[in-house]
Amino acid sequence: MNSIVILCDGAFPTQPYPLFLLDSAEGVVCCDGALEKFLEHNPEGKPLAVVGDLDSIQEELKTRFSDILYPEAEQDDNDMTKAMRWVLTRHPEVEEITILGATGLREDHTVGNLGLLMEYTRSFDLGDRRVTMVSDYGTAFVVTDSGDLHLGEGRRISLFSADNSLKITSEGLEWPLDEVVFDAWWKATLNRTSAPIVSLHFNHPAAVLVIVD
Repeated sequence: MNSIVILCDGAFPTQPYPLFLLDSAEGVVCCDGALEKFLEHNPEGKPLAVVGDLDSIQEELKTRFSDILYPEAEQDDNDMTKAMRWVLTRHPEVEEITILGATGLREDHTVGNLGLLMEYTRSFDLGDRRVTMVSDYGTAFVVTDSGDLHLGEGRRISLFSADNSLKITSEGLEWPLDEVVFDAWWKATLNRTSAPIVSLHFNHPAAVLVIVD
């Protein structure tokens, strides 16, 4: 299985691109109550799995989908992390993991889930897998070292890092990152690509969240 979508219980996508990702994925893993949103979108569909503490699912659906329920009661990790762990354990061959519904509705969940996207580069062995978080408003992904981003010219882009010792030099951005000190979230936000390829050069490996739209 090459592509799996993890569907969280935040704002369900409405725009063509995230809906295309949902409908074209080889498998969908629902986080707890996201099962009901999945079924509203695709009444005849059946996900690969439903993962979480399962406290937000109607009893009728628990019976109907009993063969794909994977309850995890522990509260150290949220349902998105439990689903991520399930995917990597059960389908280690997966090449692309797309997370939908992880933002919107609650600001604290949005900020927490974006932070977890960075944490996954440390807590999971992702290898060369492409892991993205997509909403109606943009795409988020993490880079951990120097490299080129093929994004196209004229796209809005923001970068976030929790490592204030990180220095990044850049080409292909309207406002270069060379003098940025990553000691506050806003420092590298609201930028724009000025070339089709953005080149980033890190002074040491670090998790950097990139959001583009």
